[in-house]
Amino acid sequence: MASSQSQSQSPSNSKASLASQICNNIASIFSKPTLPHPPVLDVLVSELSSTAARKGRVFLYGVGREGLMLKALCMRLFHLGLSAHFVFDMTTPPTTANDLLIASAGPGGFSTVDAICSVARSYGSRVLLLTAQPESGSCVKHASVVGYVPAQTMADDSEDGGEKARPLLPMGSVYEGALFVLFEMVVYKLGEALDQSPEAVRARHTNLE
Repeated sequence: MASSQSQSQSPSNSKASLASQICNNIASIFSKPTLPHPPVLDVLVSELSSTAARKGRVFLYGVGREGLMLKALCMRLFHLGLSAHFVFDMTTPPTTANDLLIASAGPGGFSTVDAICSVARSYGSRVLLLTAQPESGSCVKHASVVGYVPAQTMADDSEDGGEKARPLLPMGSVYEGALFVLFEMVVYKLGEALDQSPEAVRARHTNLE
């Protein structure tokens, strides 16, 4: 019984240790080289600042867990004073040449993301594609600019069938976690760029809760 308790309380099994491993795994993504692509944080802040300056709207789209990360960013962009809309919401307006679509295709391509990016470009909108496969993905051909996030996705989460420890962050979890952290950095930097005070941001939060 004593050894069982000792094992359950060991550092390798503790919540704090697991949390640190996950956070360190995600943080390591932001120290990886991305050349010839510019830093993705700079790309996002620049494109969003330019869109705000020309009074354009921001549209966002992603599938699965990537989409959930982009929905969280959409909410914060609205709080920062931008006209932000998630594709397929009932109140999403039409896109125009002043607007920006931010789409994510971590593994490089999804049929829906390809199609939406293509439609946005046909109406003159800029398309910022976030991906971990900037050279080979099918969505890249529709992008005005690419934001390279060098994280593992299902495109390179191969299994060799041998004895292998269960990964702490399976499939595309590293990429999706990196998006969450990246978007928090974007919100912080963009708040500075747009001169948005914490009070102004908080004032735009819904009170229908």
